[in-house]
Amino acid sequence: MNMVYSGAILILLFLFNRFGLKNLAFYLIPGIFIWYFVHHSGIHATIAGVLIALTLPTTADHKESPLEKLEHALTKPVNFLIIPIFALANTNIRFENGMVEGLFTGLGMGIVLGLVIGKSLGILFISWLSVKLKLSELPENAKWVHILGVGLLAGIGFTMSIFISILSFADPLLVQEAKFSILVGSVISGLLGYLILNLSSKKRDQKN
Repeated sequence: MNMVYSGAILILLFLFNRFGLKNLAFYLIPGIFIWYFVHHSGIHATIAGVLIALTLPTTADHKESPLEKLEHALTKPVNFLIIPIFALANTNIRFENGMVEGLFTGLGMGIVLGLVIGKSLGILFISWLSVKLKLSELPENAKWVHILGVGLLAGIGFTMSIFISILSFADPLLVQEAKFSILVGSVISGLLGYLILNLSSKKRDQKN
């Protein structure tokens, strides 16, 4: 029944959108109930956020839409408060015997190399292929070194990487090893991405 209630409220939100209601309260208050029912149905509650976002009104002109208003209002709280709290709460790393050594096992090295090399090269290759196939083009003033830098920053894997590791392993030690490897891989990715983008920015400023 929880999913039936969620579906009914979701249809109501789509109707609000269809009838042109712009006040965010019409979407956020019922959205709280959708979150509650989805959570109690056994489905991960993040799905509720995706569904609610689909109903928020946007506009074709240059006016700030309700969706953009909410996005702009949430940017600072999410970036500087919610994400750090989420990362620290979910990392919950406890140093145990064998955990550091686990960084050099197949599991640890796979995670680190996947975050640092796998993500950056994957993003770089798909971007290059998309440009070559004329499916997209580089942003104005961007070069491939910038895409590599952004790809490295994508290796900061606190959210889904830790979530997947928790779901993947029953052995608590393996979970801790995976979390520690994710932390190391994320730090390396973040530092390398920052250095590449910062150096490329300085070189451009010197040329100008």
